[in-house]
Amino acid sequence: MQKIFLLFFFTITMFSLFAQTPDDALRTAWFTQNGTARNVAVGGVMGSLGGDITANHVNPAGIGLYKTKELVLSPGFNFNNNKFNYRNTDTANKKNTFQYGASGIVLGWANKNNTNGWRGGAFAISVNQLASFNNHIQYSGFNNFSSFSEQYLEELVRDRADTNAALSNYIFGSSLAFRTYLIDTISGPGGSVAGYQSLVPISTGINQTYNSDTKGGYHEIAIGYAGNMQDKLYIGGSLTIPIVSYKRDFYYSETDATNNPNNDFAYFKYHEVNTSNGIGVGAKLGFIYKPKEYWRLGFAIHTPQFIAFKDEIRSWMETNTENYAHTVNESSDNLNSGNPGTRNYTIQTPLRLIASASYVFREVANTKKQRAFISADVEFVNYDGARFRPQNADDAIAKNYYTTANNAIKNYLKSNFNFRLGGELKFDPWMFRAGIAYYGSPYKDGALTANRIIPSAGIGYRNHGMFIDITYAFSIVNDVNFPYRLNDKPNTYATQTGNKQQVALTVGFKL
Repeated sequence: MQKIFLLFFFTITMFSLFAQTPDDALRTAWFTQNGTARNVAVGGVMGSLGGDITANHVNPAGIGLYKTKELVLSPGFNFNNNKFNYRNTDTANKKNTFQYGASGIVLGWANKNNTNGWRGGAFAISVNQLASFNNHIQYSGFNNFSSFSEQYLEELVRDRADTNAALSNYIFGSSLAFRTYLIDTISGPGGSVAGYQSLVPISTGINQTYNSDTKGGYHEIAIGYAGNMQDKLYIGGSLTIPIVSYKRDFYYSETDATNNPNNDFAYFKYHEVNTSNGIGVGAKLGFIYKPKEYWRLGFAIHTPQFIAFKDEIRSWMETNTENYAHTVNESSDNLNSGNPGTRNYTIQTPLRLIASASYVFREVANTKKQRAFISADVEFVNYDGARFRPQNADDAIAKNYYTTANNAIKNYLKSNFNFRLGGELKFDPWMFRAGIAYYGSPYKDGALTANRIIPSAGIGYRNHGMFIDITYAFSIVNDVNFPYRLNDKPNTYATQTGNKQQVALTVGFKL
């Protein structure tokens, strides 16, 4: 782990103002399947089923099974129940939020003439929330090994910064620490500066608290078309427009665990607000083939999406060094004429491949006679294929920085597989569904335990051109969270467990 982050943080001063990490790339890469309540209920298996508007975001060939027009709305709620263990201290917190699934309109038609083999097709425009960023992460613990302040110390030492640079060149981090005396100089001969030191008494221990409130989501508009060849082969594609909004309100503090009034440190508090907004483009292509009665086979490819982002950041720091300098406050606003720091760049999301098979009992054109199905998806995601790029291709400094950031992604993340299984029993007009999904870890380091296991179940009602589906999904969460990262020491992190519960509702109307 130490070598990975040494590679990432060995970069130039101007981008050290607020560095990007592989976690930023994961935000638009590691998420679980979402869609209509029906899709969530069966574990997210939509690679070969079709006949659901969610297919526009998974395998667009699936909308080719439509022969009528349909309007769909899918509201829902998430209930986040987070548990963290940080340095043997347990913390729990909750956050409940609104979330929506695949919603939009499908226009299907049948070709009665059937002169060229095409029996029909469908056009769809829909929106889906691929991921919700609404969450609250909070944990605390005792640490006598490392300090948040050491990342500033490393930065100044690495860049061989003089005092003028320390005062002004790192206005979102190290300069705040230096101006509030969290980081101070070491005197050399004749009053010269021999180096820098952190005033945090690490050896006697500090109490650390991490508190982050995040908002926003990863949304996707999909415009798709699919054709139906002899009710045997369905081919489709969709143009996707990702829209991402993210805001993090971050508080962090360290306090002296000894309560010694004479060791030049009582506490420091750091507050950061950063926002990230992006819009981009991508594509999804796929086919579904019925080789024989009852069976459907599907394959889909999700090309990388290219999302242009603009980030803004503001930060504040307060440090109490007791009688050394008492309490001092500083902010990036004071050092940047009241303006936030900004950055423009592009993220290339990972490639995804989905292979799927379904067995449909009584596979006939009249869907009312279909009594059940069972379906499975296998999804490959190359998380280590995520890439940052400068929006100005002629900016050599930015290109060098993002090359370093991308090397960190390749060393920190890996490709992995996700597995989904689900089925439905139909007792017209009622349907009963269940499914389970497993999402593997994106981290290359095997010591970082991370996965999602999601059992789900739901019920549906269809009659007189109207349908209502309701679903409950229970996501078992395993992940990690780093409060800070250092080059010169092994990094400490919190282990995350707990769960996320989802209640999804879909209402649809035949037009």
